[in-house]
Amino acid sequence: MPRDMHLSDAPRAIVAGGGFGGIAAALRLRARGYAVRLIDRCPRLGGRAQVFELDGFRFDAGPTVLTAPHLFAELFALFGEQMEDRVTLVAPDPWYRFRFHDGETFDYGPTEDRTEAEIARLAPGDVDGYRRMGAWSKALYDTGFTGLSAAPFHSPAFMARQIPDLVRLRAHESVWQMVARHLDDDRLRRAFSIQPLLVGGNPFDTTAIYGMINHLERREGVWFAMGGTGALVDALQGLMERQGVAIELGRTVQRIAVENGRATGVDLDDGRHLRADIVASNMDPLHVYRHMLPEGAASPVARLRGRAARLSMGLYVLYFGTRRRYPEVAHHTVWLGERYREHLADIFHRKHLAEDFSLYVHRPTATDPSFAPEGCDAFYVLCPVPNLAGGQDWAVEGPRLRDRIVAALDATMLPGLKDTITAEFTMTPLDFRDDYLSVDGAGFSLSPFFSQSAFFRYHNRGEGVDGLYCVGAGTHPGAGLPGVVSSAKVLDTLVPAAGVAA
Repeated sequence: MPRDMHLSDAPRAIVAGGGFGGIAAALRLRARGYAVRLIDRCPRLGGRAQVFELDGFRFDAGPTVLTAPHLFAELFALFGEQMEDRVTLVAPDPWYRFRFHDGETFDYGPTEDRTEAEIARLAPGDVDGYRRMGAWSKALYDTGFTGLSAAPFHSPAFMARQIPDLVRLRAHESVWQMVARHLDDDRLRRAFSIQPLLVGGNPFDTTAIYGMINHLERREGVWFAMGGTGALVDALQGLMERQGVAIELGRTVQRIAVENGRATGVDLDDGRHLRADIVASNMDPLHVYRHMLPEGAASPVARLRGRAARLSMGLYVLYFGTRRRYPEVAHHTVWLGERYREHLADIFHRKHLAEDFSLYVHRPTATDPSFAPEGCDAFYVLCPVPNLAGGQDWAVEGPRLRDRIVAALDATMLPGLKDTITAEFTMTPLDFRDDYLSVDGAGFSLSPFFSQSAFFRYHNRGEGVDGLYCVGAGTHPGAGLPGVVSSAKVLDTLVPAAGVAA
Protein backbone atom coordinates (compact mmCIF):
# COMPACT_ATOMS: atom_id res chain seq x y z
CA MET A 1 0.00 0.00 0.00
CA PRO A 2 1.67 3.28 -1.00
CA ARG A 3 2.26 5.83 1.72
CA ASP A 4 0.58 8.57 -0.34
CA MET A 5 -2.76 6.76 -0.25
CA HIS A 6 -5.56 8.55 1.59
CA LEU A 7 -4.83 8.27 5.32
CA SER A 8 -8.44 7.42 6.14
CA ASP A 9 -8.04 4.17 4.20
CA ALA A 10 -4.68 3.18 5.69
CA PRO A 11 -4.26 0.76 8.61
CA ARG A 12 -3.63 2.59 11.86
CA ALA A 13 -0.47 2.54 13.95
CA ILE A 14 -0.11 4.16 17.36
CA VAL A 15 3.36 5.00 18.64
CA ALA A 16 3.45 5.39 22.44
CA GLY A 17 6.36 7.61 23.38
CA GLY A 18 8.03 10.41 21.44
CA GLY A 19 11.71 9.91 22.13
CA PHE A 20 14.10 9.40 19.24
CA GLY A 21 13.10 5.74 19.04
CA GLY A 22 9.43 6.65 18.81
CA ILE A 23 10.06 9.41 16.28
CA ALA A 24 12.05 7.04 14.09
CA ALA A 25 9.39 4.34 14.47
CA ALA A 26 6.64 6.76 13.48
CA LEU A 27 8.50 7.79 10.34
CA ARG A 28 9.34 4.24 9.34
CA LEU A 29 5.77 3.07 9.88
CA ARG A 30 4.48 6.02 7.87
CA ALA A 31 6.88 5.09 5.07
CA ARG A 32 5.38 1.57 5.17
CA GLY A 33 1.93 2.98 4.52
CA TYR A 34 0.40 3.27 7.98
CA ALA A 35 -1.66 6.17 9.28
CA VAL A 36 0.44 6.99 12.33
CA ARG A 37 -0.47 8.74 15.58
CA LEU A 38 2.38 9.48 18.00
CA ILE A 39 1.45 10.16 21.64
CA ASP A 40 3.80 11.46 24.33
CA ARG A 41 3.32 12.75 27.87
CA CYS A 42 5.97 15.49 27.65
CA PRO A 43 5.24 19.07 26.53
CA ARG A 44 7.38 18.61 23.42
CA LEU A 45 8.76 15.74 21.37
CA GLY A 46 12.16 14.19 22.04
CA GLY A 47 11.57 12.14 25.17
CA ARG A 48 14.60 12.83 27.33
CA ALA A 49 15.79 15.30 24.70
CA GLN A 50 13.59 18.05 26.10
CA VAL A 51 14.64 21.69 25.87
CA PHE A 52 14.47 24.04 28.85
CA GLU A 53 14.69 27.83 28.78
CA LEU A 54 15.36 30.04 31.78
CA ASP A 55 16.39 33.70 32.06
CA GLY A 56 17.59 33.86 28.47
CA PHE A 57 19.54 30.59 28.64
CA ARG A 58 18.63 27.47 26.67
CA PHE A 59 19.49 23.95 27.83
CA ASP A 60 19.31 20.61 26.04
CA ALA A 61 17.99 18.27 28.70
CA GLY A 62 19.07 14.96 27.24
CA PRO A 63 21.58 13.66 24.68
CA THR A 64 24.15 16.23 23.56
CA VAL A 65 26.46 14.06 21.43
CA LEU A 66 25.39 12.98 17.95
CA THR A 67 27.12 10.01 16.32
CA ALA A 68 26.06 7.95 13.30
CA PRO A 69 24.29 10.88 11.61
CA HIS A 70 23.55 8.66 8.62
CA LEU A 71 20.82 6.99 10.68
CA PHE A 72 18.99 10.32 10.93
CA ALA A 73 19.68 11.14 7.29
CA GLU A 74 17.97 7.84 6.38
CA LEU A 75 14.74 9.05 7.99
CA PHE A 76 14.64 12.12 5.76
CA ALA A 77 15.65 10.05 2.74
CA LEU A 78 12.64 7.76 3.24
CA PHE A 79 10.57 10.69 1.98
CA GLY A 80 12.96 12.08 -0.63
CA GLU A 81 14.37 14.82 1.61
CA GLN A 82 17.91 15.66 2.69
CA MET A 83 18.73 16.20 6.34
CA GLU A 84 21.31 18.88 5.60
CA ASP A 85 18.50 21.07 4.26
CA ARG A 86 16.93 21.05 7.72
CA VAL A 87 19.77 20.59 10.24
CA THR A 88 23.33 21.95 10.36
CA LEU A 89 25.86 19.62 11.98
CA VAL A 90 29.27 20.76 13.17
CA ALA A 91 32.12 18.84 14.77
CA PRO A 92 33.36 20.17 18.13
CA ASP A 93 37.14 20.58 18.36
CA PRO A 94 38.22 18.56 20.25
CA TRP A 95 35.49 15.95 20.34
CA TYR A 96 36.10 15.46 24.05
CA ARG A 97 38.55 16.84 26.57
CA PHE A 98 39.38 14.54 29.46
CA ARG A 99 40.47 16.20 32.67
CA PHE A 100 42.11 13.88 35.18
CA HIS A 101 42.23 14.31 38.94
CA ASP A 102 45.86 15.47 38.79
CA GLY A 103 44.93 18.35 36.46
CA GLU A 104 46.39 16.72 33.32
CA THR A 105 44.18 16.82 30.22
CA PHE A 106 43.83 14.71 27.10
CA ASP A 107 42.09 15.93 23.94
CA TYR A 108 40.39 13.27 21.80
CA GLY A 109 39.65 14.03 18.13
CA PRO A 110 38.73 15.40 15.73
CA THR A 111 41.49 13.74 13.66
CA GLU A 112 43.54 10.60 14.14
CA ASP A 113 46.76 12.58 13.89
CA ARG A 114 45.65 14.93 16.67
CA THR A 115 44.57 12.05 18.90
CA GLU A 116 47.79 10.12 18.37
CA ALA A 117 49.83 13.24 19.08
CA GLU A 118 48.01 13.60 22.39
CA ILE A 119 48.61 9.92 23.21
CA ALA A 120 52.29 10.34 22.37
CA ARG A 121 52.46 13.33 24.72
CA LEU A 122 50.99 11.37 27.63
CA ALA A 123 52.22 7.83 26.98
CA PRO A 124 54.40 7.37 23.86
CA GLY A 125 54.39 3.60 24.27
CA ASP A 126 50.62 3.44 23.82
CA VAL A 127 50.43 4.82 20.28
CA ASP A 128 50.81 1.38 18.74
CA GLY A 129 48.37 -0.07 21.23
CA TYR A 130 45.83 2.59 20.30
CA ARG A 131 46.16 1.59 16.66
CA ARG A 132 45.68 -2.08 17.54
CA MET A 133 42.67 -1.19 19.67
CA GLY A 134 41.24 0.71 16.70
CA ALA A 135 41.52 -2.37 14.50
CA TRP A 136 39.86 -4.51 17.19
CA SER A 137 37.10 -1.94 17.64
CA LYS A 138 36.49 -1.99 13.89
CA ALA A 139 36.02 -5.76 14.00
CA LEU A 140 33.52 -5.32 16.83
CA TYR A 141 31.73 -2.62 14.83
CA ASP A 142 31.61 -4.67 11.63
CA THR A 143 29.91 -7.51 13.48
CA GLY A 144 27.97 -5.82 16.25
CA PHE A 145 26.75 -2.66 14.51
CA THR A 146 26.91 -3.06 10.75
CA GLY A 147 25.78 -6.66 10.85
CA LEU A 148 23.38 -6.91 13.78
CA SER A 149 22.13 -3.54 15.06
CA ALA A 150 19.10 -3.56 12.76
CA ALA A 151 18.57 -7.35 12.82
CA PRO A 152 15.75 -8.77 14.97
CA PHE A 153 16.98 -11.04 17.77
CA HIS A 154 13.90 -13.17 18.46
CA SER A 155 15.13 -16.62 17.57
CA PRO A 156 17.44 -18.66 19.81
CA ALA A 157 18.77 -20.25 16.63
CA PHE A 158 19.70 -16.84 15.21
CA MET A 159 21.46 -15.99 18.46
CA ALA A 160 23.29 -19.33 18.39
CA ARG A 161 24.61 -18.58 14.91
CA GLN A 162 26.33 -15.48 16.31
CA ILE A 163 28.24 -17.42 18.98
CA PRO A 164 31.37 -18.15 16.86
CA ASP A 165 31.79 -14.44 16.11
CA LEU A 166 31.12 -13.50 19.74
CA VAL A 167 33.74 -15.98 20.91
CA ARG A 168 36.24 -14.74 18.32
CA LEU A 169 35.64 -11.15 19.41
CA ARG A 170 35.95 -12.08 23.11
CA ALA A 171 32.49 -10.81 23.98
CA HIS A 172 32.91 -12.42 27.41
CA GLU A 173 35.45 -9.70 28.24
CA SER A 174 34.44 -6.36 29.67
CA VAL A 175 35.12 -3.12 27.83
CA TRP A 176 37.75 -2.33 30.47
CA GLN A 177 39.53 -5.64 29.80
CA MET A 178 39.48 -5.01 26.06
CA VAL A 179 40.95 -1.53 26.47
CA ALA A 180 43.52 -2.70 29.04
CA ARG A 181 44.78 -5.37 26.63
CA HIS A 182 45.83 -2.59 24.27
CA LEU A 183 46.75 0.39 26.46
CA ASP A 184 49.06 0.55 29.49
CA ASP A 185 48.59 4.10 30.75
CA ASP A 186 45.85 4.20 33.38
CA ARG A 187 44.65 7.64 32.28
CA LEU A 188 44.20 6.48 28.69
CA ARG A 189 42.53 3.29 29.86
CA ARG A 190 39.97 5.42 31.68
CA ALA A 191 39.46 7.76 28.74
CA PHE A 192 38.86 4.96 26.24
CA SER A 193 36.70 2.80 28.51
CA ILE A 194 34.04 5.35 29.51
CA GLN A 195 31.87 4.78 26.41
CA PRO A 196 29.59 2.24 28.17
CA LEU A 197 28.58 5.00 30.57
CA LEU A 198 27.05 6.78 27.57
CA VAL A 199 24.58 3.87 27.27
CA GLY A 200 24.12 3.08 30.96
CA GLY A 201 26.82 0.50 31.59
CA ASN A 202 29.75 -0.01 33.93
CA PRO A 203 32.95 -0.41 31.85
CA PHE A 204 34.04 -3.19 34.19
CA ASP A 205 30.84 -5.21 33.57
CA THR A 206 29.67 -4.22 30.08
CA THR A 207 30.37 -6.72 27.33
CA ALA A 208 33.37 -5.82 25.17
CA ILE A 209 31.05 -5.69 22.15
CA TYR A 210 30.36 -2.09 23.19
CA GLY A 211 34.00 -1.36 22.42
CA MET A 212 32.59 -0.79 18.93
CA ILE A 213 31.67 2.74 20.02
CA ASN A 214 35.29 3.79 19.63
CA HIS A 215 35.29 2.85 15.95
CA LEU A 216 31.82 4.34 15.48
CA GLU A 217 33.16 7.68 16.69
CA ARG A 218 36.30 7.46 14.58
CA ARG A 219 34.40 6.37 11.46
CA GLU A 220 31.32 8.62 11.72
CA GLY A 221 32.68 11.50 13.79
CA VAL A 222 31.21 13.29 16.80
CA TRP A 223 28.70 15.99 15.91
CA PHE A 224 26.60 18.76 17.38
CA ALA A 225 23.41 20.08 15.80
CA MET A 226 23.41 23.87 15.69
CA GLY A 227 20.56 24.95 17.91
CA GLY A 228 21.13 21.81 19.97
CA THR A 229 19.61 18.36 19.98
CA GLY A 230 16.25 20.09 20.24
CA ALA A 231 16.82 21.52 16.77
CA LEU A 232 17.17 17.98 15.41
CA VAL A 233 13.94 17.02 17.17
CA ASP A 234 12.20 20.03 15.64
CA ALA A 235 13.43 19.07 12.16
CA LEU A 236 12.13 15.53 12.59
CA GLN A 237 8.81 16.85 13.90
CA GLY A 238 8.52 18.99 10.79
CA LEU A 239 9.19 15.92 8.65
CA MET A 240 6.47 13.98 10.44
CA GLU A 241 3.98 16.81 10.06
CA ARG A 242 4.72 17.10 6.34
CA GLN A 243 4.04 13.37 5.99
CA GLY A 244 0.76 13.44 7.89
CA VAL A 245 1.85 11.85 11.16
CA ALA A 246 -0.55 12.98 13.90
CA ILE A 247 1.24 14.15 17.06
CA GLU A 248 -0.44 14.44 20.46
CA LEU A 249 1.56 15.81 23.38
CA GLY A 250 0.80 16.11 27.08
CA ARG A 251 -1.11 12.81 27.13
CA THR A 252 0.01 9.58 28.78
CA VAL A 253 -0.64 6.12 27.37
CA GLN A 254 -1.71 4.20 30.47
CA ARG A 255 -2.55 0.78 29.03
CA ILE A 256 -2.14 -1.21 25.86
CA ALA A 257 -5.40 -2.93 24.98
CA VAL A 258 -5.09 -6.62 24.09
CA GLU A 259 -7.80 -8.80 22.59
CA ASN A 260 -7.27 -12.49 21.85
CA GLY A 261 -3.52 -12.08 22.27
CA ARG A 262 -3.23 -9.09 19.95
CA ALA A 263 -2.68 -5.38 20.64
CA THR A 264 -5.74 -3.48 19.48
CA GLY A 265 -5.10 0.04 20.73
CA VAL A 266 -4.31 2.12 23.81
CA ASP A 267 -6.08 3.74 26.74
CA LEU A 268 -5.09 7.32 27.58
CA ASP A 269 -5.05 9.18 30.87
CA ASP A 270 -7.96 11.37 29.76
CA GLY A 271 -10.24 8.33 29.46
CA ARG A 272 -10.08 7.93 25.69
CA HIS A 273 -9.60 4.56 24.03
CA LEU A 274 -7.87 4.67 20.65
CA ARG A 275 -8.02 1.65 18.40
CA ALA A 276 -5.13 0.65 16.16
CA ASP A 277 -3.99 -2.18 13.96
CA ILE A 278 -0.53 -2.14 15.52
CA VAL A 279 1.05 -0.46 18.56
CA ALA A 280 4.72 0.52 18.78
CA SER A 281 5.99 1.35 22.26
CA ASN A 282 8.90 3.70 22.87
CA MET A 283 8.32 3.52 26.61
CA ASP A 284 10.56 1.79 29.16
CA PRO A 285 9.81 -1.90 28.43
CA LEU A 286 10.04 -2.79 32.11
CA HIS A 287 7.21 -0.36 32.79
CA VAL A 288 5.25 -1.65 29.81
CA TYR A 289 5.48 -5.33 30.72
CA ARG A 290 4.88 -4.70 34.42
CA HIS A 291 2.05 -2.17 34.29
CA MET A 292 0.56 -1.64 30.82
CA LEU A 293 -0.59 -5.08 29.67
CA PRO A 294 -3.45 -7.26 30.89
CA GLU A 295 -2.58 -9.85 33.50
CA GLY A 296 -0.89 -12.84 31.89
CA ALA A 297 -0.53 -11.24 28.45
CA ALA A 298 3.28 -11.05 28.52
CA SER A 299 5.19 -14.22 27.77
CA PRO A 300 6.81 -16.11 30.67
CA VAL A 301 10.24 -15.14 29.28
CA ALA A 302 9.34 -11.45 29.31
CA ARG A 303 8.06 -11.72 32.88
CA LEU A 304 11.25 -13.50 33.95
CA ARG A 305 13.37 -10.89 32.20
CA GLY A 306 11.57 -8.18 34.15
CA ARG A 307 12.13 -9.90 37.50
CA ALA A 308 15.84 -10.44 36.82
CA ALA A 309 16.50 -7.05 35.21
CA ARG A 310 19.60 -5.13 36.24
CA LEU A 311 19.10 -1.47 35.49
CA SER A 312 21.47 1.29 34.49
CA MET A 313 22.69 3.92 36.90
CA GLY A 314 20.70 7.02 37.67
CA LEU A 315 21.63 10.52 36.60
CA TYR A 316 21.91 13.76 38.51
CA VAL A 317 21.98 16.70 36.10
CA LEU A 318 22.80 20.28 37.06
CA TYR A 319 21.87 22.95 34.53
CA PHE A 320 23.17 26.46 34.94
CA GLY A 321 24.35 29.60 33.23
CA THR A 322 27.28 31.83 34.07
CA ARG A 323 27.43 35.60 33.95
CA ARG A 324 30.82 35.39 32.28
CA ARG A 325 32.38 33.24 29.57
CA TYR A 326 34.92 30.44 29.93
CA PRO A 327 36.49 30.39 26.46
CA GLU A 328 39.19 27.92 27.50
CA VAL A 329 36.60 25.22 28.34
CA ALA A 330 35.87 22.72 25.57
CA HIS A 331 32.40 21.87 24.27
CA HIS A 332 32.54 18.41 25.90
CA THR A 333 34.67 17.74 28.99
CA VAL A 334 34.86 14.50 30.95
CA TRP A 335 35.99 15.47 34.46
CA LEU A 336 37.38 12.32 36.10
CA GLY A 337 37.70 11.94 39.85
CA GLU A 338 40.57 10.10 41.52
CA ARG A 339 38.69 6.83 41.98
CA TYR A 340 37.46 4.92 38.96
CA ARG A 341 36.74 1.19 39.47
CA GLU A 342 35.71 1.61 43.10
CA HIS A 343 33.58 4.65 42.36
CA LEU A 344 31.72 2.78 39.62
CA ALA A 345 31.25 -0.16 41.99
CA ASP A 346 29.69 2.26 44.48
CA ILE A 347 27.19 3.39 41.84
CA PHE A 348 26.34 0.12 40.10
CA HIS A 349 26.89 -2.58 42.73
CA ARG A 350 26.59 -1.02 46.18
CA LYS A 351 24.06 1.67 45.12
CA HIS A 352 26.02 4.03 47.37
CA LEU A 353 26.23 7.78 46.75
CA ALA A 354 29.87 8.53 47.57
CA GLU A 355 31.29 11.92 48.42
CA ASP A 356 33.44 11.93 45.27
CA PHE A 357 32.24 11.84 41.67
CA SER A 358 33.10 12.05 38.01
CA LEU A 359 31.30 14.43 35.67
CA TYR A 360 30.41 15.14 32.07
CA VAL A 361 30.44 18.90 31.48
CA HIS A 362 28.64 20.23 28.41
CA ARG A 363 29.31 23.80 27.29
CA PRO A 364 27.27 24.23 24.08
CA THR A 365 28.17 27.92 23.88
CA ALA A 366 31.66 26.80 22.86
CA THR A 367 30.07 26.04 19.48
CA ASP A 368 26.72 27.82 19.47
CA PRO A 369 26.57 31.14 21.37
CA SER A 370 22.78 31.28 20.95
CA PHE A 371 22.41 29.10 24.06
CA ALA A 372 23.16 32.05 26.35
CA PRO A 373 22.83 35.83 26.50
CA GLU A 374 25.79 37.80 25.19
CA GLY A 375 28.85 37.48 27.43
CA CYS A 376 27.47 34.40 29.18
CA ASP A 377 27.86 30.63 28.95
CA ALA A 378 25.35 27.77 29.32
CA PHE A 379 26.33 24.51 31.03
CA TYR A 380 24.90 21.05 31.66
CA VAL A 381 26.76 18.87 34.15
CA LEU A 382 25.84 15.20 34.32
CA CYS A 383 26.87 13.10 37.31
CA PRO A 384 26.29 9.31 37.34
CA VAL A 385 24.62 8.28 40.60
CA PRO A 386 22.80 5.20 41.93
CA ASN A 387 19.30 4.67 40.62
CA LEU A 388 16.38 4.78 43.04
CA ALA A 389 17.08 1.24 44.25
CA GLY A 390 19.80 2.90 46.33
CA GLY A 391 17.18 4.53 48.53
CA GLN A 392 18.77 7.99 48.58
CA ASP A 393 16.61 10.90 49.73
CA TRP A 394 17.16 13.27 46.82
CA ALA A 395 15.51 16.15 48.62
CA VAL A 396 18.49 16.00 50.97
CA GLU A 397 21.23 14.54 48.77
CA GLY A 398 20.49 16.65 45.70
CA PRO A 399 21.41 20.02 47.25
CA ARG A 400 24.46 18.48 48.96
CA LEU A 401 25.69 17.02 45.68
CA ARG A 402 25.05 20.33 43.92
CA ASP A 403 27.28 22.16 46.39
CA ARG A 404 30.09 19.58 46.05
CA ILE A 405 29.98 19.77 42.26
CA VAL A 406 30.01 23.56 42.16
CA ALA A 407 32.89 23.67 44.64
CA ALA A 408 34.91 21.13 42.62
CA LEU A 409 34.38 22.94 39.32
CA ASP A 410 35.12 26.29 40.96
CA ALA A 411 38.44 24.90 42.19
CA THR A 412 39.43 23.44 38.81
CA MET A 413 38.06 24.21 35.35
CA LEU A 414 35.50 26.93 36.18
CA PRO A 415 37.26 29.34 38.55
CA GLY A 416 34.89 31.85 40.09
CA LEU A 417 31.83 29.68 39.41
CA LYS A 418 30.42 30.19 42.91
CA ASP A 419 30.14 33.92 42.24
CA THR A 420 28.91 33.85 38.65
CA ILE A 421 26.47 30.90 38.54
CA THR A 422 22.89 31.78 37.59
CA ALA A 423 19.69 30.31 36.13
CA GLU A 424 20.26 26.92 37.72
CA PHE A 425 18.00 23.92 38.20
CA THR A 426 18.46 20.16 38.50
CA MET A 427 17.11 16.75 37.57
CA THR A 428 17.49 13.67 39.78
CA PRO A 429 16.47 10.02 39.31
CA LEU A 430 13.10 11.01 40.78
CA ASP A 431 12.49 13.21 37.73
CA PHE A 432 13.45 10.40 35.36
CA ARG A 433 10.91 8.17 37.11
CA ASP A 434 8.13 10.75 37.21
CA ASP A 435 8.66 12.51 33.87
CA TYR A 436 9.64 9.54 31.70
CA LEU A 437 8.16 6.56 33.62
CA SER A 438 11.63 5.06 33.87
CA VAL A 439 11.64 2.19 36.35
CA ASP A 440 13.75 3.10 39.41
CA GLY A 441 14.63 6.37 37.68
CA ALA A 442 17.29 4.56 35.64
CA GLY A 443 18.89 6.80 33.06
CA PHE A 444 19.09 4.16 30.30
CA SER A 445 16.72 1.30 31.22
CA LEU A 446 18.56 -2.06 31.15
CA SER A 447 22.30 -1.99 31.74
CA PRO A 448 24.22 -3.49 28.78
CA PHE A 449 25.57 -6.69 30.30
CA PHE A 450 26.11 -9.55 27.87
CA SER A 451 23.18 -11.30 29.58
CA GLN A 452 21.03 -8.27 28.74
CA SER A 453 22.12 -7.79 25.14
CA ALA A 454 20.87 -9.01 21.75
CA PHE A 455 18.53 -12.02 22.25
CA PHE A 456 18.61 -11.48 26.03
CA ARG A 457 17.38 -7.88 25.82
CA TYR A 458 13.72 -6.97 25.39
CA HIS A 459 12.70 -7.99 21.89
CA ASN A 460 11.50 -5.53 19.26
CA ARG A 461 8.47 -7.76 18.61
CA GLY A 462 6.07 -7.90 21.53
CA GLU A 463 6.72 -10.94 23.70
CA GLY A 464 3.38 -12.67 24.14
CA VAL A 465 1.38 -9.97 22.34
CA ASP A 466 0.95 -9.92 18.57
CA GLY A 467 0.81 -6.53 16.89
CA LEU A 468 2.96 -4.94 19.62
CA TYR A 469 6.43 -3.67 18.77
CA CYS A 470 9.01 -2.19 21.11
CA VAL A 471 11.76 0.33 20.41
CA GLY A 472 14.05 2.45 22.55
CA ALA A 473 16.80 2.12 25.13
CA GLY A 474 15.59 -1.06 26.85
CA THR A 475 15.19 -3.00 23.61
CA HIS A 476 17.66 -4.40 21.08
CA PRO A 477 20.19 -3.03 20.19
CA GLY A 478 20.32 -0.72 23.22
CA ALA A 479 20.59 2.83 24.50
CA GLY A 480 22.24 5.87 22.95
CA LEU A 481 21.04 7.69 19.85
CA PRO A 482 22.43 5.16 17.34
CA GLY A 483 20.90 2.33 19.37
CA VAL A 484 17.38 3.70 19.75
CA VAL A 485 17.18 4.86 16.13
CA SER A 486 18.42 1.44 15.00
CA SER A 487 15.76 -0.24 17.14
CA ALA A 488 13.15 1.46 14.97
CA LYS A 489 14.98 0.30 11.84
CA VAL A 490 14.39 -3.28 13.01
CA LEU A 491 10.68 -2.65 12.43
CA ASP A 492 11.28 -2.60 8.67
CA THR A 493 11.94 -6.33 8.98
CA LEU A 494 9.18 -7.11 11.47
CA VAL A 495 6.18 -4.99 10.49
CA PRO A 496 4.38 -5.94 7.30
CA ALA A 497 3.81 -3.16 4.83
CA ALA A 498 0.31 -1.70 4.97
CA GLY A 499 -2.11 -3.99 3.16
CA VAL A 500 0.08 -7.09 3.67
CA ALA A 501 -1.20 -9.65 6.13
CA ALA A 502 0.93 -10.10 9.26
